[in-house]
Amino acid sequence: MWIQVRTMDGKETHRVDSLSKLTKVDELRLKITELFNVEPERQRLFYRGKQMEDGHTIFDYNVGLNDIVQLLVRQKAPPVDVVKSKDKEAELSDSDSGCGSTQSESDKNSTHGEVEGQTAGTSAQTNTPELVDPGFGFYKINELVDARDLNMGAWFEAQIVNVTKTAKTPKEEAAEAHPAEEEILYHVKYEDYPENGVIQLLVKDVRPRARTVYQWHQLEPGMVVMVNYNPDDPKERGYWYDAEIQRKRETRTVREIYAKIILGDAGDSLNDCRIMFLTEIYKIEEPGSLGDTPAGSERSNGPECKHCKDDPKKNCQWCNCKICGIKQDPDKQLLCDECDMAFHTYCLNPPLTSIPEDEDWYCPGCRNDASEVVLAGEKLKESKKKSKMASASSSSQRDWGKGMACVGRTKQCTIVPSNHYGPIPGIPVGSLWKFRVQVSESGVHRPHVAGIHGRSNDGAYSLVLAGGYEDDVDDGNEFTYTGSGGRDLSGNKRTAEQSCNQTLTHMNRALALNCNIPVNDKNGAEAKNWKEGKPVRVVRSCKGRKHSKYSPEEGNRYDGIYKIVKYWPEKGKSGFLVWRYLLKRDDDEPAPWTRDGKERIKKLGLTMQVKMMIQGFCYFVFRYSKTSPAKTTKKVKVEVYKLTKEQKSLIKNDEQNKKVWDEAMGSLSLGPKFLNKVEEVFLCICCQEVVFQPVTTECQHNVCRECLQRSFKAEVYTCPACRHDLGKNYSMAVNKSLQDILNQFFPGYSNGR
Repeated sequence: MWIQVRTMDGKETHRVDSLSKLTKVDELRLKITELFNVEPERQRLFYRGKQMEDGHTIFDYNVGLNDIVQLLVRQKAPPVDVVKSKDKEAELSDSDSGCGSTQSESDKNSTHGEVEGQTAGTSAQTNTPELVDPGFGFYKINELVDARDLNMGAWFEAQIVNVTKTAKTPKEEAAEAHPAEEEILYHVKYEDYPENGVIQLLVKDVRPRARTVYQWHQLEPGMVVMVNYNPDDPKERGYWYDAEIQRKRETRTVREIYAKIILGDAGDSLNDCRIMFLTEIYKIEEPGSLGDTPAGSERSNGPECKHCKDDPKKNCQWCNCKICGIKQDPDKQLLCDECDMAFHTYCLNPPLTSIPEDEDWYCPGCRNDASEVVLAGEKLKESKKKSKMASASSSSQRDWGKGMACVGRTKQCTIVPSNHYGPIPGIPVGSLWKFRVQVSESGVHRPHVAGIHGRSNDGAYSLVLAGGYEDDVDDGNEFTYTGSGGRDLSGNKRTAEQSCNQTLTHMNRALALNCNIPVNDKNGAEAKNWKEGKPVRVVRSCKGRKHSKYSPEEGNRYDGIYKIVKYWPEKGKSGFLVWRYLLKRDDDEPAPWTRDGKERIKKLGLTMQVKMMIQGFCYFVFRYSKTSPAKTTKKVKVEVYKLTKEQKSLIKNDEQNKKVWDEAMGSLSLGPKFLNKVEEVFLCICCQEVVFQPVTTECQHNVCRECLQRSFKAEVYTCPACRHDLGKNYSMAVNKSLQDILNQFFPGYSNGR
């Protein structure tokens, strides 16, 4: 594997190759010395905030493929006493800043619980205070009203505690004989949320308390009423919103009302919402209307807790103590500052006798174990997780390789479906990859480890010759392949000798289906016209070099299309039954080991590809050479990608994308990489794949028709690329010329789209 080492100022970055998970930090320092010309004793290495110390492996720090290790270069040592004093000061300052304290605001929480409990208990017992007329405005002090929440647009029951006027200059006051209603501010306090304090609202956000319930026969489309609705879960009780009735439906057993929910004054609304609580549809009272305003709340909002529905008899670990769930002793509950869950002081382990006085408090699940925290200047501590692994107590000196055996795939081939037969567009014969995972990403052979890719009810799409079976025979243009199975791979073994008979099932049957003759699972079969069989992409690995001279010296190479001539069962060298397959090459491109094949590889500029990933987003392919990086290699002229007459005609017919095609045609000199350029310029911005059934917008962008339809269904009527307004009635005509040429370049890519 490899990693990147970057200086703290970011001015210099080098790639360190040939590393293993068991590479020691001190061994890494020696490699860094060669690249940066910095002595090991002057190197301070940091990975994800941890300082790397000698004696540990890079696995101990979880350093992965292509991760970045930061290098801080120490200055040459000044006098000893100065160094010690500075280091001591730095250590003290780091320890002071790094030490955390677990603190709590439970005093505030308990006080808040007491206030809230007292408010809820006393509001039902006391009568409404006497109304006080301020001398202006529609409403009086202590009057019960409906007040709007300015954030969510819902209406809540509230009480006016004061009425004031907005401050105006003497000149403005003199210009107006009577102050307008908008100048009056109503200071209200929500009944259900006294903790919000007093809120100042304008007259448009305050109205008389709703008190009249509509009957079913009184409701008509077009009426604006107040309803209970939950935008997140329409079937559950929510909050009170203004709504315009859109349609009313009544059958023998069902009554339904659909309305547009109005979410405040900004114009936001939710259309075609079904109202669930038909017996609780209120009339909106006009400002200044008189009536018997109820002394207490008659409307109910949705429950605060969705789990227990605010049932006081039901234990709930979401709205009460996370451990016991019992709804008692709110004054003895602590709220975790990380997960916001409540805990009784006596339910904790060990229990607390009093409320902590610290500012922050964390529950046992969120609190960091102080023994695992690595403070500034400290060495890496023994990991509890890794101390239990088998490698921690094993005396084996076996290395794990270079970290590429089980590395994850970072991208996937999308220009053809996974069940595609035949060549992959843009991958010529002779293409070389350093690692198997790259072969998987290219789409030539998708499995990471398995030698056969196929389906037992369809056929085989590709296989890898890696010399894993002792009965394989490779003669280049034809080879005898051994089926899979019959080996004991327990104990995490990658290869082993035959230990039982193979059967014509799973991948063995998939290979048999490629032969141009009905399947015979007893004696096998031979095709009379083998060239009419299904094609199989063949990749040869350097691991098969010990058995075959046709395998590459390094990496994995795509050798073209082969067809299965026959298959049969026979007893292998180990004495067990194996299934054998004879495959012959049937490809128009020359084999890579022939003279013509080698010349073609030079013309196309095909070299070993090694993938690099930068922060998980960008992918680069660069040339790999065994020669020293300092030596410059002679540039080879790449053969220009040749377009057929039909392809040229289709490109000419696509007049809407003339500018895009001119850009793509400039990459013809790159050979096979021209298709990569076509894939790049005709990538759908929505699904990030080559456009299918492309719609070329009037702003000269290409989008899949299905993606554009999905955008319009969400009531977004603009171009996904540039936000140009297309209009609701935009005609999504498919650009057939572009679709035809893309099918030419990427045959079969539209399957399954």
